[in-house]
Amino acid sequence: MEYFLELFFGGLTRGSIYALIALGYTMVYGIIELINFAHGEIYMIGAFTGLIVAGVLTALGFPEASTLVIALMCAVIWAAAYGYTVEKVAYKPLRGAQRLSPLISAIGMSIFLQNYVMLSQTSDFLPFPELIPQFGFMERFGSTMSSSEMVIVVSTILVCIGLTLFIKFTKLGKAMRATAQNRKMAMLVGINVDMVISATFVIGSSLAAVGGVLIASHIGQINYFIGFIAGIKAFTAAVLGGIGSIPGAMLGALVLGLTEAFATGYVSSDYEDVFAFCLLVLILIFRPAGIMGKEKTQKV
Repeated sequence: MEYFLELFFGGLTRGSIYALIALGYTMVYGIIELINFAHGEIYMIGAFTGLIVAGVLTALGFPEASTLVIALMCAVIWAAAYGYTVEKVAYKPLRGAQRLSPLISAIGMSIFLQNYVMLSQTSDFLPFPELIPQFGFMERFGSTMSSSEMVIVVSTILVCIGLTLFIKFTKLGKAMRATAQNRKMAMLVGINVDMVISATFVIGSSLAAVGGVLIASHIGQINYFIGFIAGIKAFTAAVLGGIGSIPGAMLGALVLGLTEAFATGYVSSDYEDVFAFCLLVLILIFRPAGIMGKEKTQKV
């Protein structure tokens, strides 16, 4: 039973990180119906920003808790700036072009950011300091869930709740929903669609940065290639839950994370990706729109 719980909490932690990244994919798709394939690299840049800031603050003698908070804030701001830049450089000039053009542009941006970080930092794995403090009361509940896993899961829950309330009740959130429903009509009623699209990229990039710093602190190492792997998995989670649906992205991420964890624990770590993508194929065969996605009706 203890081994099962260990796998369960590990899958929950992995799914939580996938959820933070998948939300960016699904938000951008919901607004412009395109996939931001550079989103995984934004996640990676957020993690590297956290590493640099944490290294400086640790050298200055800052405590773990304040170092984590400041590193998260800096990573969010820096990743948000990159997300904003990616939208302006790779998407806005091609907004009226055929759908394949911005897709190729996003892939090119992804490759550029990977190589940019590799050349400016290193191609080797770098150790990441353990910034998440250990809570003594966790020992009373056994060792099946670590303090860092609890912080990641709770942080993801709070972020998802906050994002849901933001989209539902704020003026910008309502503008995002209107733009996602009908961009031309949103422009006719006075909504600044360009600002809404940019804000969507900024919010999605910020969430990815949070995930990057938290999981890097939990695992203890990063390199320039982590964004590609995490980005593919998070995109899979978004499609699994229903691309364009925020609750679907969360659910798909948790299902994917738990599937990988139990496949690793009970079968073999070599088949981790096999089970994840087999699950995706099955979902798309029997429910092409995803678990919580809605089939679009074609008007003729």
